[in-house]
Amino acid sequence: MKDEHQPRKRFGQNFLRDLSVVERILEAARLDRNSRVLEIGPGLGALTNRLLELAGRVEVMEIDRDLVARLEERGHPRLKIHQGDALHLPWNELLLEPPYTLVANLPYNISSQILFRILDHRHLFGRLVLMFQKEVGERLCAAPGTGEYGILSVLCPLWFDIRRVVLVRPGAFFPPPKVDSVVLSFEALAAPRVAVDDEAFFRRVVKAAFAQRRKTLRNTLKSAGFAETDLLAALEGCGLDPQARGETLSLEQFARLAAALRR
Repeated sequence: MKDEHQPRKRFGQNFLRDLSVVERILEAARLDRNSRVLEIGPGLGALTNRLLELAGRVEVMEIDRDLVARLEERGHPRLKIHQGDALHLPWNELLLEPPYTLVANLPYNISSQILFRILDHRHLFGRLVLMFQKEVGERLCAAPGTGEYGILSVLCPLWFDIRRVVLVRPGAFFPPPKVDSVVLSFEALAAPRVAVDDEAFFRRVVKAAFAQRRKTLRNTLKSAGFAETDLLAALEGCGLDPQARGETLSLEQFARLAAALRR
């Protein structure tokens, strides 16, 4: 691909150029003229062009001023541009017509941080179609007891059904990354998969359980500030072995443990 814009490493720019992958993303997004779409990091616009053909409204968040200028030159009546870092832009103030379908080829270096922002603003979205480094995608789909299972393996399925759409090889991008990528779709659930009374507390418990993966639940949760007597009582009440590790607990078990610790 010849283009005057040179990809910038500091922004993690790997531009999608394989139109067959674009079509698989669009198929998963299931757009029509009533759809409102948010795209994070539109880059050179391979996906943006097709989003504008299919959706009623497209909003983009782009940090690169040169790419913003290219988008502005188009003057498309159904395109709205938010210039800035998606990690810091005020989503609630900008995205005024939910629910949105969020579509993004996420820079590898911020993908987990973006997911936490999505979880914090999940009321804005009905569906997500996101591209990740393959390793991150495997974590999101991982089962308890596996090496890939982690914080986001627990937190994301609380609110979304997640499925793999397509594996993407390095040659689909310019410049090609050194690893494979994967597209995942996230379908918002009408209610959380399990009951969680205090989501902030639930996240605190999950994060603490994975903070020191080699430590037992008893030790890692104690290190996070939970009183040992309360901790042991909660683990016993949930039928959990204090010597077990966080990576062995299911979403349901984490929810029960958090509820027990909060009493």
